[in-house]
Amino acid sequence: MSLKLVFLGRLADAAQAPERAVETVPSIASLLAGLEPDLSAMLGAEKIKIAVNGKIVVDRAVFTLRDGDEVAFLPPVSGG
Repeated sequence: MSLKLVFLGRLADAAQAPERAVETVPSIASLLAGLEPDLSAMLGAEKIKIAVNGKIVVDRAVFTLRDGDEVAFLPPVSGG
């Protein structure tokens, strides 16, 4: 069983791919812990938004992941 990770913007460069499949884990914390340390630190930053199945996660600490979820990592928006 798996989760689909989607990395947007500059996060795709950091992850070395725009998408990745990983084994299902129960929480965002355990998902991040299973990634490379540098990528995990980057994605765990407060300024990075996380969406699961198209909805922004408000409280990462209590959110439960399920098999087949799509987890998207969104970098901060900048503009001028």
